[in-house]
Amino acid sequence: MSMTTNGGPEPQMAMPQIGVLVQYVKDLSFENPSAPRSLAPSTQQPANNVQVNADASPGTDTDFEVSLRIEGKAESQGMLLFGFELVFAGIFRIQNVPPESMQAVVLIECPRLLFPFAREIIATATRNGGFAPLLLNPIDFVALYRQRLAATQTAPGNQPLNPS
Repeated sequence: MSMTTNGGPEPQMAMPQIGVLVQYVKDLSFENPSAPRSLAPSTQQPANNVQVNADASPGTDTDFEVSLRIEGKAESQGMLLFGFELVFAGIFRIQNVPPESMQAVVLIECPRLLFPFAREIIATATRNGGFAPLLLNPIDFVALYRQRLAATQTAPGNQPLNPS
């Protein structure tokens, strides 16, 4: 059933769209500074520390480069087993999103689409470094976005991303 206004069909709002144009490794570093000692079997579970950040920069009115930076390290008994840094990025075309929602879409939905690929790259790098693959847990990009907003509101001179 279609609603009509003044004898004509009601105008339809275009559906929001996110398209991935390309994704790529922008930077990848893996260090195993204590090898071969770090590869010796250990009964102690290593302590992993992983930090994640998402950033974006506009390219055109509809295209944005979104970067997912994941840094981490594993230590055991005071020895650095390995460290890594990955910047995995993508170019996204975003259409029919209201300007007031654009920042949230760019910094939540785009990193969410990049994450599975970045996770696989990190797992492969740690495996190729001689360790069990590091399988990162899913990331709550909504919480990460909220932390970013809170940090920009409390830090003088910082402005949130304005992708429009």
